[in-house]
Amino acid sequence: MRVATLLTLSYLCGSIPFGVIVGRLLRGVDVRKYGSGNIGFSNVLRVLGPGPAGIVLVGDALKGFLPVLAGRALLPRWSVTDLDLALLAVAFAPILGHSFSIFLRFQGGRAVTTTGGVLLGLCWPAALISLAVWLLLVGLTRYISVGSIAAAVSVPIYMIVADKRWEWVAFWSLVAALVILRHIPNIGRLLARKETRIGQKVEPGP
Repeated sequence: MRVATLLTLSYLCGSIPFGVIVGRLLRGVDVRKYGSGNIGFSNVLRVLGPGPAGIVLVGDALKGFLPVLAGRALLPRWSVTDLDLALLAVAFAPILGHSFSIFLRFQGGRAVTTTGGVLLGLCWPAALISLAVWLLLVGLTRYISVGSIAAAVSVPIYMIVADKRWEWVAFWSLVAALVILRHIPNIGRLLARKETRIGQKVEPGP
């Protein structure tokens, strides 16, 4: 019952569409109608500017980070493997919630920032490495999508190199695959050279 409750609350937490809420409250804008149509940090940045995007960044990260903290504190102390599987299930719930939000008719965003919050709660060294990869690729290419895909792929590689348990490798491989799948439209725009670079504005501006 405790695991089921944590899974439900974690999914609902992940489902909170901060991008939509911030856009409507601060600017009266539905960000889903502009730019890439995404509800996350990158599209809010290009549509509404850095202030609203910063709020969305923090909110989306926390809705991944806090359920992991709750899982670590409240899950029963079973065997290590069982505990890992239950914790990873709770960690996946907010990622799933952001990608398929119950508040948006099971539509959502790319879940990159929420995944970063989950990773920070589960394994902070991997979070720092993935952040470094993201910053490097975004700095070199000025494409947030490129940095996000590369950062996602770096995590299962880290888990393998660090000799983490098999369930951690499998979990982060699954998450990386989900992030890549959610970026298929971005990949199409990159190949067509139509992807928006960081710093480019999309109407309505701030």
